[in-house]
Amino acid sequence: MGTIAGRVERLDWAALEQSLDAFGYATTGPLLTGAECETLVELYQDEARFRSRVDMARYGFGSGEYKYLSRPLPELVEELRTSFYPCLAPIASRWAEALGDPTYPPELADFLEVCAQHGQTRPTPLILKYEAGDYNCLHQDLYGDVAFPIQMTFALSRRGEDYTGGEFLLLEQRPRAQSRGQAVTLEQGEAVIFTTRYRPVRGSRGWYRMNLRHGVSRLLSGRRFTLGIIFHDAR
Repeated sequence: MGTIAGRVERLDWAALEQSLDAFGYATTGPLLTGAECETLVELYQDEARFRSRVDMARYGFGSGEYKYLSRPLPELVEELRTSFYPCLAPIASRWAEALGDPTYPPELADFLEVCAQHGQTRPTPLILKYEAGDYNCLHQDLYGDVAFPIQMTFALSRRGEDYTGGEFLLLEQRPRAQSRGQAVTLEQGEAVIFTTRYRPVRGSRGWYRMNLRHGVSRLLSGRRFTLGIIFHDAR
């Protein structure tokens, strides 16, 4: 399949951008190999590679657990983060301009420096594990004053073989209207790219912020692993 950077470059970015603008999310199709997914799943057992573990039930986040990776990030995760960011930054900056917000640097290293200036220095990529009965409540991944408006989740497990249920959920909270929900199913190695907090939508009085939260429906059977790629660091 070639390098990560090459795979990212070959994606249909015009279609992805159109979907992000219209719906707040887009899917890539399978991007990681089965072997790469398995490597990340196996990594979950190596406690030395993680900076913290979160029990979702303990904090009322749902049921299941996740772990934040520590630096240095695994090579595959680092490549995904650095390859996707330059493709997403122009979209993020266009959204910011529409809403009157500051734009984003074209390279990840420069954006992480902005995070550091605001005391956000801890890496945020994470691996999540769900077993039968687990779920993730609707939420937003915000860790300080600085947030990149787009993030990603990769499916590491095989839908229908390793697990059933566990759809990726998105809920748009539309001003003066009913909320709109979407359930997304992902194949192993596929990513969903989605709005972190809000995106611009043009209304009769100009641009407004469309708020979005994401979560995971209840796992019916098996075990499900995913990789989350968040571009802003945490306090």
